[in-house]
Amino acid sequence: MNDIGEFTLMVALVTSLYGTVAYVMAARGNRIDLYLSADKVPLITWACVMISSIALWKAFFTNDFSLQYVWAYSNIELDYFYKFSSFWGGQKGSLLFWTLILTSYMLVAYFQNRSKSLIVVPYAMAVMLGITAFFLILLNFSTNPFERIPLPPEDGRGLNPLLQNYWMVIHPPTLYLGYVGFTVPFAFAIAALISKNLDDAWIRLTRKWTVVSWFFLCMGNLFGASWAYVELGWGGYWAWDPVENAAFMPLIVA
Repeated sequence: MNDIGEFTLMVALVTSLYGTVAYVMAARGNRIDLYLSADKVPLITWACVMISSIALWKAFFTNDFSLQYVWAYSNIELDYFYKFSSFWGGQKGSLLFWTLILTSYMLVAYFQNRSKSLIVVPYAMAVMLGITAFFLILLNFSTNPFERIPLPPEDGRGLNPLLQNYWMVIHPPTLYLGYVGFTVPFAFAIAALISKNLDDAWIRLTRKWTVVSWFFLCMGNLFGASWAYVELGWGGYWAWDPVENAAFMPLIVA
């Protein structure tokens, strides 16, 4: 399953790069054939990332310590509740989880707008696929969650005790749903600028996306404050540190 997960990450990278180029060329050259060839790219990319995510979750639940990431953030005694959240316990899994949410949002936006004739749609899809490709490049060549250990140990190091809290299952996903959700309005804004189609059509398409993303970001900040209050040494509800500022500033701007 680990080999499959690693392979589908590479497939997702290839399809996202192809989709980025195909959508741009289709929009610039009015090429219907290229547009149709890229029509299933968002779905294929999402499916590949989903398969990779399932493979990593399976590795956590089956205590597969041949993966360096599983060894670093799980152990045999860890409760299944926290094995699930260990997925985003470190940088590699967090990037994969971010990409999973990104491709899921992209897929929803794709199905919402595929039948619309607006010129901004192919450009917006190209922007979202380009951002997806960026994260997939990191996952394939820099922060591969399927990196192996030559001699697998019998047990792992385990999840940081500070992260063994029920808020770990709720807070990061909620925050990510807010962060990543703004990719859709951003993509349509860039598409409107590229296509010089500066009417309010793209705003109408993305207004709900902005509101939903802001809601999740708001809830993520509230959940984070609640977690910080009950966790020893985290300084109460709020402290002006870079992590909390990074979550608070997009909320204010939005």
